[in-house]
Amino acid sequence: MWKEENNALYAEFKFSDFRKAFAFMTEVAFIAEGLNHHPEWSNVYNTVKIKLTTHDAGNTITEKDRLMASQIEKLISKQV
Repeated sequence: MWKEENNALYAEFKFSDFRKAFAFMTEVAFIAEGLNHHPEWSNVYNTVKIKLTTHDAGNTITEKDRLMASQIEKLISKQV
């Protein structure tokens, strides 16, 4: 699901419509607040793209990114 490239983790998630994509983003926002680690992301209609990297560690992948990716994967598995 996650692709490691250019010192970041990337994933793209597709949903049946905008409402489901936005609901997913809302849930990810709660995860981000809980971990105090916020993604770079975009949403166009039913597609959410997420980039995870730790800026204060020199824009590289850290355990914070891997933990957040894991939490997002758990969220996706509940929605299927």
